[in-house]
Amino acid sequence: MAEFSDFLKLDIRVGTITAAKVFPKARKPAYQLELDFGPEIGSKKSSAQITDHYRPEELVGKQVLAVVNFPPRQIADFMSEVLVLGTYSEGGVILITPDKPVKNGDKLG
Repeated sequence: MAEFSDFLKLDIRVGTITAAKVFPKARKPAYQLELDFGPEIGSKKSSAQITDHYRPEELVGKQVLAVVNFPPRQIADFMSEVLVLGTYSEGGVILITPDKPVKNGDKLG
């Protein structure tokens, strides 16, 4: 069983998607995302399997939550630097988003 101290090790922040495009080299359908996490963390990239409910053009400008302190992960020829969070729901992944606009880099607490 996980301990509360395990949760505290995660650095989960709000970022705004600034670019999204289809990731043709991914084994499962995915997008390559660029996200702005504010001045402290800056811009990061992520591969996200969210193609069932989202199109690239509707993702730009959306704020999402992501784990920013996992090690980078090589996916095909792309380095995914953060893990964008979502729920495995009927029909595919649904992104976790703040219900009001917040500052990029705000920490889940």
